[in-house]
Amino acid sequence: MDPKFSIMNPHAPERRWNQSRSPCTMTSPFCVLATAILFALSGFGAAKDSSSLLPSSGARHGSSHGSNKHAYATMLYMGTPRDHEFYIAARVMLQTLLRFQVDADLVVIASRDLPRSWVQTLESEKVKVVSVDNIPNPYRRQANFDPRFLSTLNKLYAWSLVDYERVVMLDADNIFLRNTDELFQCGQFCAVFINPCIFHTGLFVLEPSEATFKSLVAGLVTKENEDGADQGYLMANFDDLLQRPLFLPPANGSKLDGFYRLPLGYQMDASYFYLKLRWNVPCGPNSVITFPSMPWLKPWYWWSWPVLPLGLQWHEQRRSAIGYTAEFPALVLEAIFYFGTMIIALFVKKKIWQQAEKSQPGRFCPNRSGCVDCTLFVVGMRFIAIIGCFILPAILIPKTVHPFMGWSLELLAAFSLLVVIISMGNLPVLPVLTPWFGLIGALVMMVLPVYGNGITRALAIGTYAFLASPFLWWAFKEILSYLSSRETSNRGWTIIRSESPASETMKMC
Repeated sequence: MDPKFSIMNPHAPERRWNQSRSPCTMTSPFCVLATAILFALSGFGAAKDSSSLLPSSGARHGSSHGSNKHAYATMLYMGTPRDHEFYIAARVMLQTLLRFQVDADLVVIASRDLPRSWVQTLESEKVKVVSVDNIPNPYRRQANFDPRFLSTLNKLYAWSLVDYERVVMLDADNIFLRNTDELFQCGQFCAVFINPCIFHTGLFVLEPSEATFKSLVAGLVTKENEDGADQGYLMANFDDLLQRPLFLPPANGSKLDGFYRLPLGYQMDASYFYLKLRWNVPCGPNSVITFPSMPWLKPWYWWSWPVLPLGLQWHEQRRSAIGYTAEFPALVLEAIFYFGTMIIALFVKKKIWQQAEKSQPGRFCPNRSGCVDCTLFVVGMRFIAIIGCFILPAILIPKTVHPFMGWSLELLAAFSLLVVIISMGNLPVLPVLTPWFGLIGALVMMVLPVYGNGITRALAIGTYAFLASPFLWWAFKEILSYLSSRETSNRGWTIIRSESPASETMKMC
């Protein structure tokens, strides 16, 4: 064990990042002082006993499955708009590991406010749930702090899982391609550098220790943290991991001591794939895919495919692991609603047409929409309604359904609502449906299997967008022209109807 790491040796002098040595650091003593002051004001000072944060002995020692010495662990907490999606993602990842027959326990470090039904589901899927109190985040008042990282410091609880000799700590946005039990042979701390100077905390190996856990929690008082999350804090504590040797598992199955860099194949950034539409990671084995991308482009969202092709691989794992039974009733009900809405709109339109013909024989003009003036406000609302036909269904569709289900329902819903607008607003059919056809074309262009690499695919999609834009512009002008001409026609119709018989007689003369 390396005595230079202060978290493993509390009596060793604390090490700071050296800006002259590392190009990735942007901290200063003033930031450290400000952090310490804010930390004290937050009520989570050094006087708070870190042992009070440890899980209860029953949670730590009384619920191990069998006699496993190793564990794959992830964490779940509440307080973000995407709690349910990460719950689904964690279940899929853990069940995939179970299907790979890993020789380890599956553990979820869960905040105490996690819904009881979620806990019961996890436990029924052979997952050990360790309930913990959220670790207060002293960096939450930093200027660059992202609120979604408020409870990510709960990841430090991985060091409190002292029932195990080694733990592989995971984020939920990982896709495992094979059994990776050889990771348990690594040392006290091992992580992957996904770029030249930053290791990624989406997967790392650790040796649990209550002393280390207490030291990490105590370090929150003064340690600097660039992003206010677990990533920045662990980088501040393991700041010379880049100089450590690369992990190669011993052939005899023995465990290593010390700190190691893991090969890139254990945290393959999905961005590498999209460049060539295949994996080209020489320092393998290619084992785990991670998605450190924008939050709304995680692989479990149905709209992320075919924008990001790897999303289909995640959904294939979900189909094999937990299925889509929970969301299926909602999909059926929404499909029935959109079909019904379209049929009712056509029926009502027919009735309005027939009634108008009876009340004003020979005078009813469907283009006049009951002879109501078409103001600029109404024109704007029509265009907003057309855009809403695509946005509203996307919001209502369950977010983690299979892309085939999600896109099918999105196209059905958009077509149904556009038919309603065409019927109720007497709008031209082809211009209004042009964006719908354009969306189908974009999906087809993205899923074509003819692209040799990601650059060609991006150019093809860009070319399609360039060629499709004139059609969208034509549709926009046609709808605008149609509404403008109808406004003029309606106003003329109103003037004629308002003229007195005397004026009509004068015109005849």
